[in-house]
Amino acid sequence: MRLVSARRPLTLPLALFLAVATALHAQEAPSPDAPPPASDAPSLPPSDVPPAQTLQLSIHLVDAYFTVRDKSGFILNLTPSDCQVSEDHQPQTIKTLTQEKSLPLTIGILLDTSGSQQRILPLEQQSAARFLKSVLAPQDEAFLISFDVNVDLLSDYTSSAAELTRAINQASINTASAASGLPGIGSGPFPTAHPRGTLLYDAVYLAAHDKLQSQTGRKVILLLTDGNDQGSQETLASATEAAQKANVLVYVILIADHPYLDSLATPISGKSQMQRLARDTGGRVIDVGNNGPKLEAAFTQIQNELRTQYLLSYVPTNQATDGKFRRLEIHCGDGRTVQARKGYYALPATPDN
Repeated sequence: MRLVSARRPLTLPLALFLAVATALHAQEAPSPDAPPPASDAPSLPPSDVPPAQTLQLSIHLVDAYFTVRDKSGFILNLTPSDCQVSEDHQPQTIKTLTQEKSLPLTIGILLDTSGSQQRILPLEQQSAARFLKSVLAPQDEAFLISFDVNVDLLSDYTSSAAELTRAINQASINTASAASGLPGIGSGPFPTAHPRGTLLYDAVYLAAHDKLQSQTGRKVILLLTDGNDQGSQETLASATEAAQKANVLVYVILIADHPYLDSLATPISGKSQMQRLARDTGGRVIDVGNNGPKLEAAFTQIQNELRTQYLLSYVPTNQATDGKFRRLEIHCGDGRTVQARKGYYALPATPDN
């Protein structure tokens, strides 16, 4: 027996309505696998605008450490409005000026152990040890280099004054001929044609370039020597440049076995060269001859200067990092003497800087 539908046939108007509704529903809910319907909008003309690029800004900031004094002594509590700075004679706007008493300090002690220092080395050792004991704070570090016919790293970075003192006391006079080896601290001496040479400029260069270039904060080289160089591969100019590029202040304690040494107008006098090195890097020369109390006073003066340093920062109007030397001038009022480096090299930023 076959079942028969009891529904009546659809009338024409109702059938037409349902057909239209079905078609509309098919347009509103297309199949997930169906391609998108074609657009009736007119196509846009090709654009001349280049693709978006990421904007990268690199601002070059210059830092300069300096001290200010007048007839009464060091000037404290200066503000940015008290000073002016110029670069290549162009005025610059000071961004910050702060007094740096607690900023970490890195000191390189360079000890002349050539034959000319035979009788005064013990005096240097005692005074340098006392200086480090009084100046080094827990956050500070120092290293020790001796130089004669060789350049030797006697103590690497440490904040221990006791460890540095042991290294200082182990330093000895070396008048032997230079041994062969690769140049550099800890890997042998620089070759030299002077069997009784004094590789002073090499020592300064290596301390600045190899040890201090990548360090941050305040950096000082303390050089105890009679100022005479023999046999260095580096020159006064290249040693000075290395210190300037590392933003290192060089203080020279000029100490000589013969007090009349620098009064002679002969090539053995290195005082004028040491004055140039110190002046151009923002330090200074203190001549103590072979006088013990003067040597102690010299260390005290340097310690006081390090405790009264200012840090000045500015964004130079010339932002080109072309590696060229830029001259700096800092003024903080009439009758006041500013001790600062004479310029800097506009070097590109590196991951180590």
